Amino acid sequence: MVRVICLLIGYALGLIQTGYIIGRIKGVDIRQHGSKNAGTTNMLRTLGLKYAGMVLLGDVLKCGIAILIVNFMYKDIYPDMLPLLKVYAATGTILGHNYPFYLKFKGGKGIAATAGLVIFGFGPLMTILGIITFFGIFFITHYVSLGSIFVYVGIIIEGFILSKSGYFGQGIATTYFVEFNALLWFLAILTWWRHRVNIVNLIKGTERKTYLKGKPEIDVNEKKENKEGKNG
Repeated sequence: MVRVICLLIGYALGLIQTGYIIGRIKGVDIRQHGSKNAGTTNMLRTLGLKYAGMVLLGDVLKCGIAILIVNFMYKDIYPDMLPLLKVYAATGTILGHNYPFYLKFKGGKGIAATAGLVIFGFGPLMTILGIITFFGIFFITHYVSLGSIFVYVGIIIEGFILSKSGYFGQGIATTYFVEFNALLWFLAILTWWRHRVNIVNLIKGTERKTYLKGKPEIDVNEKKENKEGKNG
C-alpha cells in the first residue's frame, strides 16, 4: 500500500504541466507546435530559452517536492526502503507528467522530472554523472534526445553498481535490490519508448538538432504587439 501512496503523490504533482501552463499564459498551446510535446525542449524551440528554463525548473521541482514529501512521511517508518519509495514517488511524477489524464494523456517525455529524481533522490554523485552524460552528448551532437537516451543508460548502470555496493543503504543492497533496479529499468524503457520516434530519426539521420541560442518559432513579444495593434 505504501508504494501505491507514493505513486499517487508523485502522479498528483506530475499533473502540474509546467510547459502547458506557461504556454497558455503566453497564449500558446505548446502541444500544437513543434514536436507537439509539453516539455522543456519543445518550449525552447517554440518560445525560447527563458521560458524553457521556467519549464525545466518547474518540472525538476515537482519531482523533487514529491520525493521530499515521501521522505518526510516515511523516513522514520521505513528507513531501509526509503530510497525505493523515493523512486516510486518519482515514477508517479514522471507518469503524471507524461500522461496527464485531463490533457487526454498528452504530456511530456519525463526527462526534466527525471533530473528531479537524480538530484533529490540519488544525490550528488549520480547528479554529476548525469550532467556530464547529458550535456557532454548534447554539446557535441546537439541532439537532446540522444543525451536523454544515454542519461538512462547511465542511470541503470550506476543504479545497479551503487545499490549493490550499499550506497543507498543496506536495505536496498539486499531486500529491495531487485525491486529498486527493476523500477529503474521500467523508467528507462518508458523513456526510450517515449523517444521511439527520435530513435528512428537518429538512425535515419533526420533527427532535429537543438541550439540554446536558436530563434524561437513564436516571438511572444511580437505576438503581444500585434494583438495590441489590432485592439488599438
